Amino acid sequence: MTDLPLSSWRRAILRLLLKIRAWSVIVPDVEVQLFDARRLEYRTVSHSSRRKSLGTQRPLSKTKKNAPKVDKARKNDSQAVLDSAILIDNLLDDVPHKFVRNGGSNQSSLFSKQGMKGINQDTMIVLEDFASQTGTIFCGVFDGHGPDGHLVSERVRDSLPEKLAACWQDAFTPLRGQLHERNGNVLTRSGGDPQLIMAWKESLIRSYKQTDRDLLGDEFDCTCSGTTAVTLVKQGNDLYIGNVGDSRAVLAMTTDENSLMPLQLTIDLKPNLRNEAERIRRFKGRVFALRNEPSVKRVWLPNLDAPGLAMARSLGDYCLKKFGVISDPVITYRKLSARDRFIVLASDGVWDVLSNEQVVQIVASVSDKRLAAEAVVEAARRAWKLLRPQSRVDDCTAVCLFLDDLMTSSTSAFRAGNEGSRLRKSRSSGVALHRMVRIDKSASCSELELLAVTTSEDTKTASGSIEVTKKRKLLPLNTEVEGG
Repeated sequence: MTDLPLSSWRRAILRLLLKIRAWSVIVPDVEVQLFDARRLEYRTVSHSSRRKSLGTQRPLSKTKKNAPKVDKARKNDSQAVLDSAILIDNLLDDVPHKFVRNGGSNQSSLFSKQGMKGINQDTMIVLEDFASQTGTIFCGVFDGHGPDGHLVSERVRDSLPEKLAACWQDAFTPLRGQLHERNGNVLTRSGGDPQLIMAWKESLIRSYKQTDRDLLGDEFDCTCSGTTAVTLVKQGNDLYIGNVGDSRAVLAMTTDENSLMPLQLTIDLKPNLRNEAERIRRFKGRVFALRNEPSVKRVWLPNLDAPGLAMARSLGDYCLKKFGVISDPVITYRKLSARDRFIVLASDGVWDVLSNEQVVQIVASVSDKRLAAEAVVEAARRAWKLLRPQSRVDDCTAVCLFLDDLMTSSTSAFRAGNEGSRLRKSRSSGVALHRMVRIDKSASCSELELLAVTTSEDTKTASGSIEVTKKRKLLPLNTEVEGG
């Protein structure tokens, strides 16, 4: 039997306890509406007949005669089990350098808050020393939708980083020898190696597609449920972004006048984009907006006004996968420079009511970096109530990654070769230095600019376009992928 580290045994035991707990809680048997993708119609089924379980329920008897009797003591026992389950979940998440709950570290800030539409379907994650690489950081925001959107979002949050790390190791291992021979320690360079860029690109695409495919085998229903996924990997001065859906990544960078300027790193992949809508229609899907919300285009089945998905790419949503909705991520690469200050990943609950400039200004005005994400979320919630008083506040989630100290310490951290101790620099000079900065007009990225890999050391805006000095096109990072 293979010896496992103590932490692995601990996690295995805790997961076993979770499975035991799954059959200890009785949930009322209620009827729910499910969409049958094969028959293209809705049908009413009992909750128990779905055998839908993620550790909180078990199949119940359909007849009243054989239905289990729940006495007061049993209810108390069930509540105790639920309380212990919360403790177990917290212990499972108590992993060094992994953050999935509100809070943060010297490098990052995370915060998520439930809206007024029911359970919070947003999840988030920050992984430091990602893929066993000292100094490499993974961040992600996932916005679920549909009846089981919260379950899909959680599953993707937990599985996508693992799959990406495995795909990266497979892609990087054949390159290690030749890159080391040509450049020495491959992880101490300033970035921009085309082979490494391509390896990360392929790893991101493979991991997204594997994650989407594996959702088919899960116990919850992904027919009309899914999630967005905006993720980033920072390795040295290389920044890789993967995105499906309408969550967004925005970079804050300094200008020559020492002010802050937002640069949108991703495209909101919605059906209103011409290329996305053309692909969906090519596969017989329909794209149109409802009369009561003419600005929101949605994806519908060929012969049925359902489900009305407000994005063109997602993980899950299997009823639309044959009709043009795909899980292939749009990959963006950027070589970071000393001008780049921080990155914000957030769900559409934030971006629907706050502009890129406003979010950058909010983060820059917070003296304690660990509270930056919370400040963004609370500002978004206030904006919802002010700008859309008739609408229900959406779930709001934000992850902030600060680059100022990371940029100066990344090279020395990588030189440790993952053998030495982590370098922790003092962060006494944080975003408080930018409390009174002026926010310039946002730099808008066209779709073509985001689909190409460029190296930039000085980016400015002019008439809504991006002007890049010392710009060098390396290789295309993404092409239009057909659905199916």
